[in-house]
Amino acid sequence: MISTVTNRFAIPASQKGIFLMLGAAFFFSLTSALSKWLGKDFHTVQLVFFRNIVGVVFVYASIRKRPFEQKGGGKLGLLVFRGIVGTLSLYMLFYAIQVLGLGRASTYQYTYPIFLALFSWLLIGEKLTPKEWSAIFIGFVGILFVFRPDLSVSLKDNALGLGNALLTAVSYLSIRQLGQVYDTRAIILSFMLSGILMPILSMVAGTYFPIPALNFLLGTFRWPVETSQWAGFLALGLAALIGQRMLTQSFTYDKAGRVAAVGYSNILFSSILGFIMGEAIPSLSMLTGMVLIIVGGILISAAKNKTEKAEPTL
Repeated sequence: MISTVTNRFAIPASQKGIFLMLGAAFFFSLTSALSKWLGKDFHTVQLVFFRNIVGVVFVYASIRKRPFEQKGGGKLGLLVFRGIVGTLSLYMLFYAIQVLGLGRASTYQYTYPIFLALFSWLLIGEKLTPKEWSAIFIGFVGILFVFRPDLSVSLKDNALGLGNALLTAVSYLSIRQLGQVYDTRAIILSFMLSGILMPILSMVAGTYFPIPALNFLLGTFRWPVETSQWAGFLALGLAALIGQRMLTQSFTYDKAGRVAAVGYSNILFSSILGFIMGEAIPSLSMLTGMVLIIVGGILISAAKNKTEKAEPTL
């Protein structure tokens, strides 16, 4: 009787993938919102540091419980490169959230599939279908609607927001190669270790050699003094870790294209959280750009014939 009731309310595997991706999108947007809140008192470089300190503890515990799967290895340089590029993309994301707001920063972030498809064609010779070329064109038109510097948003800030997507695309391209020769957790761990060491160097350099033009790259360290601040840093790391886990699991239940398309709900969640935190409602131009970027990204995801798993910058 109990098993009959359980089966009646059981969620189909395909829907599990969708729900998990929705959960991942929410937790990633929550990570962004927490970084915006903490960024009022702490430099964005320090946010990157604490975000990875929390994550590396859980990844290390997983490795202790189940050692790395032995693969070929031999691409240490690419592994280090992925860590550096991934960390720089986080620098730019957290900075963009502070200066551009959650809605615009997340919109820029989710242009990465467009650049990933383009880089795959340019760098490794992947062939693109007419549908993918159309999706790239639609996505770039959307970027033009969003990338409109005015008196309140400088060209530099917009460029750094878009730079996060460019570096994310490069990072994911390297993951394709690394996944063949390294355990997934080794790739994630290298990224998190880079996300600890690089901010330390950035904060030391920012303390003794401050350069205003590089304020997204160089910062200073400040000890959290309030319990709410420590709780915020812990929540920042946990939200990113939960989002990562749900994203990874979502790809095991359904086709990558459909699940990845659901991930664009991150833009909606981020815009709602931004509004709750006092950000202005996006303009018509901004909304048009959001829609075009989402359409372009979904078309690219749908055009892919093979499943590809990739880890997000958050």
